[in-house]
Amino acid sequence: MSKINITLPDGSIRQYERGVKIVDIARDISEGLARVVLGAEVNGELFGLEDKVNEDSNIQLLKFEDEGGREVFRHTSAHMLAQAVKRLFPDAKLAIGPAIKDGFYYDIDVEHRFTPEDLELIETEMAKIAKEDLEIKKFVLPRNEALEYVKKEGEIYKVELIEDLPEDSVISFYQQGDFVDLCKGPHLQSTKKVKAIKLTSIAGAYWRGDEKRPMLQRIYGTSFEKQKDLDAYLEFLEEAKKRDHRKLGRELDLFSMHGEGPGFPFFHPKGMILWNTIQDFWKKEHVKRGYGEVKTPLILNEQLWHQSGHWDHYKENMYFTKIDEGEYAIKPMNCPGAMLIYKSKMYSYRDLPLRWAELGQVHRHELAGALHGLMRVRTFIQDDAHLFMLPEQVKEELIKVIDLADYMYQVFGFKYHVELSTRPENSMGTEEQWERATNNLREALEEKGIEYIINEGDGAFYGPKIDFHLEDSIGRTWQCATIQLDFQMPERFDLTYIGQDNEKHRPVMIHRTILGSMERFIGVLIEHYAGKFPVWISPVQVSILPISDKFNEYAYSIQKKLEEKDVRVEVDDRAEKIGFKIREAQLAKTPYMLIVGEKEAENNSVSVRVRDQGDIGSMEVQDFIDRIIKEIEDKK
Repeated sequence: MSKINITLPDGSIRQYERGVKIVDIARDISEGLARVVLGAEVNGELFGLEDKVNEDSNIQLLKFEDEGGREVFRHTSAHMLAQAVKRLFPDAKLAIGPAIKDGFYYDIDVEHRFTPEDLELIETEMAKIAKEDLEIKKFVLPRNEALEYVKKEGEIYKVELIEDLPEDSVISFYQQGDFVDLCKGPHLQSTKKVKAIKLTSIAGAYWRGDEKRPMLQRIYGTSFEKQKDLDAYLEFLEEAKKRDHRKLGRELDLFSMHGEGPGFPFFHPKGMILWNTIQDFWKKEHVKRGYGEVKTPLILNEQLWHQSGHWDHYKENMYFTKIDEGEYAIKPMNCPGAMLIYKSKMYSYRDLPLRWAELGQVHRHELAGALHGLMRVRTFIQDDAHLFMLPEQVKEELIKVIDLADYMYQVFGFKYHVELSTRPENSMGTEEQWERATNNLREALEEKGIEYIINEGDGAFYGPKIDFHLEDSIGRTWQCATIQLDFQMPERFDLTYIGQDNEKHRPVMIHRTILGSMERFIGVLIEHYAGKFPVWISPVQVSILPISDKFNEYAYSIQKKLEEKDVRVEVDDRAEKIGFKIREAQLAKTPYMLIVGEKEAENNSVSVRVRDQGDIGSMEVQDFIDRIIKEIEDKK
């Protein structure tokens, strides 16, 4: 047999016979490696350990800590879930069961309605399947034989999946014991590795996401190689549940969602204090950096969206209306409005760069099942900006935007990582334009010394982009800032400036957000801080708690002094015991509680409690005012 070259990530090359198995490559490198490898990435494609390599290839062997390794592990876990369900509920019909981020699921059609108690039974059966150490074997059938096989088994959803494949397809199946499932794979070699399993929830899911098709039951789960890792993950889920912004939003009276407007948030007075404080900070920082603020209309003529390219690339996410028999669209993005502002006058090269910021409301159609509190809504305020510049100004402007994003994230206490997203398949423009734009972004990141990940093919349709992924206090990541370099829209809208040669030239454009969606950013902040906001953005910064109504007047005098310094303060003058008032202020996550009684009134002082420290003793009123003002100014 002929030899093939296998190139490993370190650049070393090994030769093997054509048709060598992944497991044999791992074993050749080391027996220890072979025991922990779960699969491999071969020329960018995921392989199982029993899969064969038939050509010269670049190979990365995958362990559980690798994303691809977890995908193989959890895909097998999904099959074990399906096998357990079929053992316990033989009439169940199986739909699909992929690995997903942090776990797996399987969609099942069965008359029995699953309960949390059922999940425990299924988990127990999955543990038995793991102990049985069932070998997982792949086999293939021609399309007609595969159809005959699944029809005989009564698996109607598998029949539909196969019927959608071309006539000449060769269909793969995976077998473990008496269980067989239609599947592309790959999978583990045996069920024995999947020992730490937890089924987490039950949900409904329409077959193929179509509300006109059957509603299936979806069982979610997760799995790990070691029980201690599963336990740590379950603790993480509990902490995340406590931080759920939807729960805290209700408890802290920040916002609500209503069936009369699904996906359209309602912000309450305290939520608007939080919103406006963040917005004021955003505006001041933009003024410092030479931005002008603009505002563009919510509804614009449909033709504009054809011109911008959104019609061809985004119309399924847009809402439409008629005005005077004309077709109009509710804007899903702010950029075309900025184009029209630019076109309203002629600019010289001396006027550039122009930096225009907009807190613009946009509407985007999201499927009902995708809506999630403030994180996924149908209308939101985008903290947008559009910058127009000379070609030679691009790198400097990119660096300034990166610096602004870095500063704002530091203020809110976020770490982040950066991704550079390149040209997608449905893009506009020439290869040369995309290469130039991508190189501009790369050079700006490298000049700032920022490490970045390449995200192939995930750029906007009009240009490549830099995305900032924030890491919150429990390690989750959220994509917020994006910086997009655009050579396309200036051309589509025929934007020009007069150069030094008195000729017309095309400006370069940057689209960028820093916080992203204001709604989503507030949701992220709620979860990041678990509702315990820093003093400077807290809707209520101080609660004054008189011991009895005899000291209400003194409490109000302190309130007045604090309000004169723009401190947000409330007095709890209810006829309740002081312990109750303290507990209420703690539940409201108020940063400071000032307890006042006879001694404090006599000494012009306050007894200070800090949200996470408890009682820190007595303090003169002016000293406390100086303390909190400094915290607010320092954004603590």
